[in-house]
Amino acid sequence: MTVSDNVKGFALALSSSAFIGASFILKKFGLRRAASRGAPAGFGGYGYLVEPLWWVGMVTMIFGEIANFVAYMFAPAVLVTPLGALSIIVSAVLAHFILREKLQKMGMLGCVLCIVGSTVIVLHAPEERTPSSVDEIWSLATQPAFLFYSASAVAVSLVLMLHTAPRYGQANIMIYLSICSIIGSLTVMSIKAVGIAIKLTVEGTSQAGYFQTWVFVMVAVSCIIIQLNYLNKALDTFNTAVVSPIYYAMFTTLTIFASAIMFKDWSGQDASNIVSEICGLITVLSGTTVLHSTRDPDPPTYLDTYTPHSPKIYWHIRGNGELGKYKDDLLSPEFITVVQQDYFT
Repeated sequence: MTVSDNVKGFALALSSSAFIGASFILKKFGLRRAASRGAPAGFGGYGYLVEPLWWVGMVTMIFGEIANFVAYMFAPAVLVTPLGALSIIVSAVLAHFILREKLQKMGMLGCVLCIVGSTVIVLHAPEERTPSSVDEIWSLATQPAFLFYSASAVAVSLVLMLHTAPRYGQANIMIYLSICSIIGSLTVMSIKAVGIAIKLTVEGTSQAGYFQTWVFVMVAVSCIIIQLNYLNKALDTFNTAVVSPIYYAMFTTLTIFASAIMFKDWSGQDASNIVSEICGLITVLSGTTVLHSTRDPDPPTYLDTYTPHSPKIYWHIRGNGELGKYKDDLLSPEFITVVQQDYFT
């Protein structure tokens, strides 16, 4: 009995979710240890790079990503990507027992919804037609619709990375995770292209001679580095059980959208199967939302950047459109009310 490509992709995606879910917990432990000795990753610190536990989590994640990478060789993104919901369940359960991040009853309901939605998607996923060469994949990647999506994704990501993240990243979880998710959708498309090239090469048709193969490799590596950087910032700043479901929901939606544009996953499917897949996706997203809504966020991380160098403190007050500067003793009984913002110098 031969095993279909979708079944192979399904099995690989399941193992990938287990590895990746565990890696979130291991990396979180490593980030906490590194933060106790220096600047947290959320504030630009890189102490986690010398933390062994963080590297154990990274290796675990690499195993998971390799399994995920191979899964994309056999099955379409609309099947493989939603199964990442299982990594949320793994990380939420482990966080409950190991990190003491409480998983409530509604959170358990969210886990069940994720499983049900994933099952519906698996049952109605389309069989994928594998391109015969990287040149054919390149034609798909350079079609006007996908070029427009790619250009928009890069432009939005640059605005978030260069302007928004430095100002508001510590206060708004959506900024770091938006960068991860948008870039992640491009990562999956390039990884799938590389995976198909490897599969064709193993089958006897070498794709190493195509320059497009190496373009996809460079895009994949660049996107993965950006994803890891901003995922580390999100994990270090916010609660793991909050980061995981939001990241999953955004990443899955954008990846399926990108794949539908580039690889035309839904082409040839009847309306009932497409609707079933969408309903399954909505069920999974609902589960992640329920799981997210039942969790308490981590207390914000602060650096000791406001320690004064003298017993004097200057308050810059902005109120009613006027900017004033006041100077007073740090322990003075007179307290200055900050109307809009305060800056310490």
